[in-house]
Amino acid sequence: MKKRIVFIAGLFILFTSLQVSAQVDKSKRASLPAKVTETIKSGATLSVDYSQPLLKGRTIGKELAPYNGKVWRTGANEATIFETNKAVKVNGNDLAAGKYSLYTIPGEKEWTVIFNKSWNQSGTKYVEAEDALRIMVKPMMAKESVEKMTFTIEKSGDVKLHWGNVVVPFKVK
Repeated sequence: MKKRIVFIAGLFILFTSLQVSAQVDKSKRASLPAKVTETIKSGATLSVDYSQPLLKGRTIGKELAPYNGKVWRTGANEATIFETNKAVKVNGNDLAAGKYSLYTIPGEKEWTVIFNKSWNQSGTKYVEAEDALRIMVKPMMAKESVEKMTFTIEKSGDVKLHWGNVVVPFKVK
């Protein structure tokens, strides 16, 4: 009987320690979690939930988000999640209500912004067949460089990814 109790207690301790080690405190990561939410003029509530990688002296288009024609996970850690509670138009293109992982293909003169249906996953498991929408946008030069990748959403529906001296804008209505 004592062996059974010790065995059960051992299993409980093992299970508890595995549970605790599996729960990662996101605030302790190098790329801090961030979330921005706004209700735009159309009444849709938009949010972007992401991790903020740092420049650390590196350059956008070279060491970070390289301009090599390849899909970039647009953030760090888990996939960046774009969510809308209503169907919207993104740069004039239909996007159904829901959650999407946000990817980009960075370019010097043009970025492709990708809304992918597979949102609940690591940012490194991109599958093109799951794309809900792709839009092309022209990046802008920022007035000031930003160390942490940052998303903003304005009431007007202007959404911007700002990192380093690059701003990648798109319009949601």
